[in-house]
Amino acid sequence: MSEQPSLYAALRPAAVSSLAGELRLACMRISRRVRYESTDVIAPHQFSAMCRLEDAPGTPGELAEIERVSAPSMTRTVNRLVELGYVERAPDPKDKRQIILTLTPQARQVLKDIRRKRDAWMSVRVSHLDPEEQAILQRATAILTRVAAE
Repeated sequence: MSEQPSLYAALRPAAVSSLAGELRLACMRISRRVRYESTDVIAPHQFSAMCRLEDAPGTPGELAEIERVSAPSMTRTVNRLVELGYVERAPDPKDKRQIILTLTPQARQVLKDIRRKRDAWMSVRVSHLDPEEQAILQRATAILTRVAAE
């Protein structure tokens, strides 16, 4: 009697590489789709900048560094967010040459609304999966969260 290969046998390096590429593309596509489901209020790059300010105020330079964009690009983003009433500028009490950016209450509500829309978009798609696929996604979510934290 021949043994059947284990369902959980380690993948060969070439298969791991292929899986990694396919997984990366799938994650990128989902991320892109979710981001563009709620672009009617603000652009994705503006949402990202606002999210960075959600936990703590910051300077335009800090935002540019975190977002990996140029200082002039972040200045344009911040200027637009100020115009929209989502970000306020204030002098840094420690260094008057610096500007500190904070979110307005309106911005916090916009973030909440966008997240609700994005979650609803994803919920519809997940609800159309069969129970086995939903269980697989539950396990995959835990694994992907762990991978992202490494």
